[in-house]
Amino acid sequence: MTAPVLFIGDSITDAGRRDDPEGLGHGYVRLVAEGLARRGDRRTIVNRGIGGDRIGDLAARWQQDVMDIAPSVLTVYVGVNDTWRRFDSGLPTSAQHFEAVYRGLLEEARAAFNPRLILVEPFVVPVDESQQEWLDDLAGKRDAVASLATEFHAAFVPLHRILTVAAAHHGAAAIAEDGVHPTPLGAELIAEAWEAAEGAEPAH
Repeated sequence: MTAPVLFIGDSITDAGRRDDPEGLGHGYVRLVAEGLARRGDRRTIVNRGIGGDRIGDLAARWQQDVMDIAPSVLTVYVGVNDTWRRFDSGLPTSAQHFEAVYRGLLEEARAAFNPRLILVEPFVVPVDESQQEWLDDLAGKRDAVASLATEFHAAFVPLHRILTVAAAHHGAAAIAEDGVHPTPLGAELIAEAWEAAEGAEPAH
């Protein structure tokens, strides 16, 4: 049996998957699964997103939700809550801490089963002035993900750039109503970006 394609992350990956009998949710993971199925790709898709998760939450469940599954392809998509909690709860996560924990998780997976890695850049498309200040904080996390993609020869999904361009064209709320959680159009753009990265050569 082929090892599954696993997605782990926060609410953007979760997208209601825990209330979905198929366990896929209604977001980009479902769109990816449907796209692969249309192309005759029979790999199993596993969604392990949990809304609200920060990098420390992923670390706490990494053994159960990643290591025990040993996927052939591992997509990690985390970071926006590490920024968001600074502004709504006074719980900052430094870019250095974020990168160090993230690196440790990738090293663990690589040593155990060496999956194909796909790292997704976190994004925010500000829908009001208060979210403008998120951008500087998130930039450090975005840089960390890009750097780790190079370090681990992972595929990199430059999502912040893609969705910022789309927001300039369609309006931010058409991409993510609250600046973070994707609309159906936003989910479609994320799925397309993931598919492009999965088909590309890894970073060097």
